[in-house]
Amino acid sequence: MPPRSSRIDLERRIHGLAATQHGEITRSQLLALGLGSGAIKHRMATGRLTASRRGVYSVGVPSATRERRWMAAVMACGPGAVLSHLSAATLWALRAVDPVTIDVTVPRRNVRSHAGIRVHRPCRLDSMDATHCRGIPVTSVSRTLIDLAAMLATRSVERALDEAEFLKLLDEGALGEALERNHGRPGAKRLRRVLRRHEPGSTRTRTPLEEAFYVLVAGTTLPQPEVNATVGPLTVDFLWREHGLVVETDGGASHDRAAQREEDSRRDAVVAAAGYETRRFTWHQVHRRPAEVMAVLEARLGR
Repeated sequence: MPPRSSRIDLERRIHGLAATQHGEITRSQLLALGLGSGAIKHRMATGRLTASRRGVYSVGVPSATRERRWMAAVMACGPGAVLSHLSAATLWALRAVDPVTIDVTVPRRNVRSHAGIRVHRPCRLDSMDATHCRGIPVTSVSRTLIDLAAMLATRSVERALDEAEFLKLLDEGALGEALERNHGRPGAKRLRRVLRRHEPGSTRTRTPLEEAFYVLVAGTTLPQPEVNATVGPLTVDFLWREHGLVVETDGGASHDRAAQREEDSRRDAVVAAAGYETRRFTWHQVHRRPAEVMAVLEARLGR
């Protein structure tokens, strides 16, 4: 049996490495640290290691965090693997929904399939397209946007661009270089088309109701509004500056409360003092009676 000091040092190295990897460690890393196959089995039997995925273990009691799930998935796919596509977009906070299936891009083709992991096998993964976020290997923001453009609807790509701009993650120079490097990829061509007509950050909506209203108006020939624009000290949901019109979308039961109605009245007064008329639409109107909403806008804005 190794001396006690050696065992303590080994424990420190195992926990220290795992701490940099959201509590995860691979079998090859354990072997490289000096832990034998028998010792790995013993630690699993005593609960000091828990199998996360094939060849990947949680050190100590595993916590159910997204970062830990993502890290284990990337590590299971071997050296050079990175979180990508929808999962990368969630890690970068470009999308709010964390998909159940984890997307991982690998630099080679001979990678085993894993339950719950969608493996993407490109011909080439340039080192400039890979980085780390929160300690997790992941595609760069630019490469993530290119990958998203190949699989999402146009409006979803616009929203990801808006969010990247809002979070100050969008580097136009880096994006241009990434588009050149990946010019043959389907997403690169499509992202170029989106960028030709969409200014990142110009249509960022903050709530599902705002998004539903924006999509409703965007599909018409009506003038397009400024989204989350500034009127005096306020940020309003939608603004038609030349037409002197502000639209606020009122969602949820909170707008039935007296305090909220009073706040709405205060906001409307500020907007009116700046020379704008306010129209308010509820979730029910936008989702259940969109024709009525459009009739009001058409009468106010003209076709």
